[in-house]
Amino acid sequence: MLISLAVNDFKAKYAGSALGVVWGFISPVVTILIYWFVFEVAFKNGPKYDMPYVLWLVSGIVPWFFISESWGGATGVLIDYSYLVKKVVFRVELLPAVRILSAFFVHLFFVVLTFIINFACGNAPKLLDLQIIYYMVAAFAISYALGRITSTLTVFARDISNMVGVFVQLGFWITPLFWDINDLGNPILETIIKINPFYYVTEGYRETFVQGIGFWEHPIMTVYFWVVVAVLVLLGNLLFKKLRPHFADLI
Repeated sequence: MLISLAVNDFKAKYAGSALGVVWGFISPVVTILIYWFVFEVAFKNGPKYDMPYVLWLVSGIVPWFFISESWGGATGVLIDYSYLVKKVVFRVELLPAVRILSAFFVHLFFVVLTFIINFACGNAPKLLDLQIIYYMVAAFAISYALGRITSTLTVFARDISNMVGVFVQLGFWITPLFWDINDLGNPILETIIKINPFYYVTEGYRETFVQGIGFWEHPIMTVYFWVVVAVLVLLGNLLFKKLRPHFADLI
């Protein structure tokens, strides 16, 4: 049922346009090309960790596209699917997952594209590449945890959607997507940046494709990330159970 709803949601997003769902792939590709031109061609950024800058850039920005699209989409899902929210028999708490799965279709394409770029750069397939599945699950988890909270609050305050947009813009620049955290040269600043749970996911993609580092080599960061996710999920559950009875009156 979730997959069916996600497929319909993905199609509905581009309904009425000539190219349809193709726009879901064109827009991110154009964005990546612009960032590549600006940061590599114009700003002369060279290879990172002996890998071409384009691979380093793509492997970090692809998970960010997914998280930002998922979180933003999940935030307004209860309003958009009000007809399901009013049905007592429907498990409303699963609706954020519909928007995340919808975004996942495009994300899967860009993960495959990253693999193609990786192989084009001369990197042979390796067992560690399977680690990307773990980080995809991590990206899904943090998006769902945040989406549960913001989608519930949006029913009571529509401004939450705008606030999420601001946080996404802020996260875009404070998460090391175009710059290497090791270039800061300040341990305190590095620690502050690493508190951001998005850093764990985006850096994990890079470590898989560029550096060849396993997630088990960062036990403290791994435990920290999943503790944050667990806390957010529990908070989302508490908010949902407390506020669910009022949904039908406000939507």
